[in-house]
Amino acid sequence: MKKIVIVLALIFLLAGTAAAQVRRHLGLRPRHLHTSSPSSLKPGDRVALLSPAYYIDSAKVDSAAMLLRLWGFEPVVAPNVGKVYHGKYAGTVEERVSDLRWALNDTSIKAIICNRGGYGTLHYIDQISPREWRKHPKWLVGYSDITTLHGLLTRAGIMSIHGPMASSLDAADSSSIALRDLLMGSVPQYHLPPHPDNIKGRATGTLVGGNLCTLVPLLGTGADATLGRDIILFLEEVGESMHNIDRQFRILEMNGVLDRCKGVILGEFTDCGNEFTGQSVESMLRQRIASYGIPLLCGFPAGHGSVNSPLVMGSPVTIDVGDEASTVRFGITAF
Repeated sequence: MKKIVIVLALIFLLAGTAAAQVRRHLGLRPRHLHTSSPSSLKPGDRVALLSPAYYIDSAKVDSAAMLLRLWGFEPVVAPNVGKVYHGKYAGTVEERVSDLRWALNDTSIKAIICNRGGYGTLHYIDQISPREWRKHPKWLVGYSDITTLHGLLTRAGIMSIHGPMASSLDAADSSSIALRDLLMGSVPQYHLPPHPDNIKGRATGTLVGGNLCTLVPLLGTGADATLGRDIILFLEEVGESMHNIDRQFRILEMNGVLDRCKGVILGEFTDCGNEFTGQSVESMLRQRIASYGIPLLCGFPAGHGSVNSPLVMGSPVTIDVGDEASTVRFGITAF
């Protein structure tokens, strides 16, 4: 019996050593994230519209293209936009990867705006190498399922924009206008009112994160930007129960993500459950975050609600959470 125990112990030890070697080989150890911003856009620049996840009605793509022209850009619709696969996806995996690679490799395209999220970016996180992302750096814009692509870009050393997609661009919308200004080099600084679940403090780190239920499956993959040291974690969600939000957040904790956080920003939790009486999603998460001794900023206007203020993912960011007001300031002023 003793020999069996020793053998099993050796097997587990070797398995752990092998797993650690694999993580080192893939570069999955926590490290400082070093990113740079793509160049700002100028009038006449070409902007690609593509669908990396779910299908979108062509009328919404046409409307977004019209607005981009109004802004002075030249919209270019990716070759496979409009295709439908299995009733939901915007084409096969190969077609969606082909459109993304086309936009990355075309040097005349200066930015990529995703048409919509949904689901599907997880299908190909291992098919485009960091070298391809870095070859011709350009802004990529999106949210929700596009959280996957933000993680890939941050790991590749390139900043990206969590913000409105083609499905929600509107000439009169403040978030869309802020996105236009950001693409043209005007970096926003945000001033926010107090929130009852805030935790006071000041912190600086690299902004990572996005949609919670899209982020958690990325842990330990090449799209896991939470492996960075000194991070500011941004989270938002839509249509999830409180118990699933709690489950996903605890998985982040168990993987050491909160240990690497300097601060947390909570965006909007749109149409999420309230099955636990006497508390909101924010107050539930506050109870978890409070033990880490880091500042918490609640109610940031980004996510699946009517306002989706753009955030520069992968950028150095400073949050200052106070009694009367809070601020979010990016470590880049122009690019």
